[in-house]
Amino acid sequence: MSFDFYRRHLLGMEGMSKGEILHILETARSFREVIMRPIRIVPTLRGYSVVNMFFEPSTRTRVSFELAEKRLSCESVNFSSGGSSVSKGESLLDTVQTIEAMQVDAVVIRHSAQGAPHFLAERIRSSVINAGDGYHEHPTQALLDMFTLWDKIGGLSGLKVAIVGDIAHSRVALSDIHSLKTLGAEVMLCGPKSLMPFKVESLGVKITSNLEEALEFCDVVYMLRIQLERQAGERFPSIREYRQRYCLTMERIKKFKKDDFIVMHPGPMNRGVEISAEVADSRYSLILNQVTSGVAIRMAVIYLISGGKDRGKF
Repeated sequence: MSFDFYRRHLLGMEGMSKGEILHILETARSFREVIMRPIRIVPTLRGYSVVNMFFEPSTRTRVSFELAEKRLSCESVNFSSGGSSVSKGESLLDTVQTIEAMQVDAVVIRHSAQGAPHFLAERIRSSVINAGDGYHEHPTQALLDMFTLWDKIGGLSGLKVAIVGDIAHSRVALSDIHSLKTLGAEVMLCGPKSLMPFKVESLGVKITSNLEEALEFCDVVYMLRIQLERQAGERFPSIREYRQRYCLTMERIKKFKKDDFIVMHPGPMNRGVEISAEVADSRYSLILNQVTSGVAIRMAVIYLISGGKDRGKF
């Protein structure tokens, strides 16, 4: 595919075209070949500097970005709010402007405030990559999810995907909804009504509170954890009741006799709450594939945002 990628930032999946998404996926496929080699590092972005600013805890996303940057030969620095001037009362903008004054090319940011990456992108010269803002969006997670499905089954047009769980507090859900719809998939949201976002109907998706109905509908089920840290725990009676109604078990899958069924989860998993250990480790699961896809996708995003083809081959 011949397609020029002109974006300087990656802030969200809303408004991204099908061509842009597919171009990122194709670029990621090339980088996956790179990371499968005995020597996994390429000199493509030597001298390109990236600061990883994580104001919230993270394992998969942070490590994945760090590995992606190292594989591309970037100069990368990790920032933690706990041991910084932020803990002394410095504002987000002052912190980032201070770092940018050190001649940084890109900022990867995860923040609890919705819109924080957009706020920065309007005020600094560096490129900004959203690694998750509040319960708004998580674009690189959506891209790695699309890559995992695209690699497994090819085109997503007509694919039926059910997203199950705490939709209201999930930044992954919103980014996946935008991405799946853009690529032609049908989406159903499933979970307690109290865990559905305000005006969810405006997203153009099917909605149910019945897990069996969702499983009957879908080819792919995407399980989300209950985000207790975002105070979702007060919005349904108990973990026990949630487990009884929404935990994905092998018995529930076998009821619908779908041999090519696909199970996904963004992690971290609460085994025995939203998904049983048996399902998480089964042949239906692409959960570890998602983790592997993350490095290739984040390499592709950094490469394209940096100017890509103007910087060198890989």
